[in-house]
Amino acid sequence: MEINQLTTESRNARSAQLDTLTPEQFVEVMNNEDQKVAEAISVENDAIAQLIKQVIKGFQNDGRLIYLGAGTSGRLGVLDAAECVPTFGVTSDVVIGLIAGGPSAMTEAVEGAEDDALLGEADLKSLNINEHDTVVGIAASGRTPYVIGGLKYAQSIGVPTGCVTCNRQSEVGQYADYPVQVDVGPEVLTGSTRLKAGTAQKLILNMISTGAMVGIGKVYENLMIDVKPTNKKLKQRAINMIQEILNCSDEESERLFEQSDHQVKVAIVMGMHEVTKEIAVQKINKAKGFVRNT
Repeated sequence: MEINQLTTESRNARSAQLDTLTPEQFVEVMNNEDQKVAEAISVENDAIAQLIKQVIKGFQNDGRLIYLGAGTSGRLGVLDAAECVPTFGVTSDVVIGLIAGGPSAMTEAVEGAEDDALLGEADLKSLNINEHDTVVGIAASGRTPYVIGGLKYAQSIGVPTGCVTCNRQSEVGQYADYPVQVDVGPEVLTGSTRLKAGTAQKLILNMISTGAMVGIGKVYENLMIDVKPTNKKLKQRAINMIQEILNCSDEESERLFEQSDHQVKVAIVMGMHEVTKEIAVQKINKAKGFVRNT
């Protein structure tokens, strides 16, 4: 599909006079457009759910979730991957964000990187991807060569693939086993896909990573029980979670927190069953990480 045929490149009649608007009028126009994003995503709810199921299956077999993107799309993947570490207590090699041009592309454009299909392939080869991994290409346009090159390579060696694009029937979607293709309509600022398209991608990546982590026992009720308490705020949040779940005193929750070596999930199971840290860990492993099943 030619670039001038892409929804993400078309002009938005509702913002055609953008340069004449007052700030108040501008905010109203942009906010009205942004409200359409969640509704557009809802059309792809089932597709997103199927992709989440695949990621869960991969995680259960020691696989990884690997995001692959360029520009804003790549940055969003790197961001989502980075935030999984403190939120869900996973190591940095469980959810990985690859961006065309490497780490420096997070803050500065790397000329030609997104147009290099072989670079997408090379970046995945460097990770030694296998059939338990899931590679998700992120491309607002749905035609980024870096992403297409990576997905084609992944498929060629039997690695499951997904995509998040903002154009239907995209070229990227042709190389995704689990395509998510959301039409958010033309941008307020023509072609600026960091706007509605970027918002849609962020929301969808939130769903993918959070849904997959829920699916492997990283959450109890709606609490992040595998959080890494790396600062004062997170330490207090951890103690509060223990207290709330166990309905115990401040002193008891702090005691369990310390005796569990600051592992919230372990502390909860210790308190639930009145067992030692060692037995709590055994129960959690037997339950495959799910506190409800201990």
